Amino acid sequence: MILDVHSHAWRFPDDMSEDFRRQATRGRPDVKLDLRVTLAGYRKGSRPGVKTVVFGGKARLSGVWVDDRYVARYAAQDPKHLIPFLCVDPTQDGWHREMRDGHEELGMRGIKLLPMYAGFYPQDERLDPLWRYASRKGLPVLLHTGTTFVAQAPLDCTMPRHLDVVATRFPDVKIILAHIGHPYEGECIVTIRKHDNLFADISALHYRPFQFYQSLMLAQQYGVWHKMLFGTDYPFTTVNSTIDGLHNLNKMLEGTALPRLDTTQIDKMIHRDSLTLLGLK
Repeated sequence: MILDVHSHAWRFPDDMSEDFRRQATRGRPDVKLDLRVTLAGYRKGSRPGVKTVVFGGKARLSGVWVDDRYVARYAAQDPKHLIPFLCVDPTQDGWHREMRDGHEELGMRGIKLLPMYAGFYPQDERLDPLWRYASRKGLPVLLHTGTTFVAQAPLDCTMPRHLDVVATRFPDVKIILAHIGHPYEGECIVTIRKHDNLFADISALHYRPFQFYQSLMLAQQYGVWHKMLFGTDYPFTTVNSTIDGLHNLNKMLEGTALPRLDTTQIDKMIHRDSLTLLGLK
């Protein structure tokens, strides 16, 4: 089984400001991105039987707001394979209610946070109700960590080191650092190594292959392959492209003396039982 822990659902362009859409073109300047999201489009670039965590996004500062009800309806198209996560923007009034409604009314099974895009720190004590709720209800939390294309999103809010504090205070919450925190992969790797409840996903990295190779080599040398989770970041890329990218990394090294990535560990990561690991079974 394959679990894609990182996939988006939104109404494009309705759920994004014009400014956000304009800046999003910097995300992958080498290709013309189609940010429309459909289940058929996802499946076209995927494989039979893949299960997928899907979420929207809420960040007033950056100009993106996806209603959790839309995400719940999207996931309801295929409840056997789609696992919806709710999202909150803790800088906005009413987020406590949105969190409870997303889980208790809509049946969403985890939480997605965008600290940099919304402009908050995950270790801020004002978020303690969120972390306590996630701990009490057994909800995994996935956070964006790493780079952005949005000028007004403060980079400091996204640094992986901030999750060190959270993981220490809330050791029962399963926390996923998205994108291995790139380009701060080293900081991400040493942070997840410290804590049993921290993991990282590999989404949105394969199209920068040398950086991807270096990131996974850090994971290999620090002994944290078992904490790396498969993810795509659809619609920015697909399941098939991500798997192909993983399998092509060592081919890029032919004719060099650079160390090779452990292909057994790569395959284990692709097929990891992350449902059980994250308490989602």
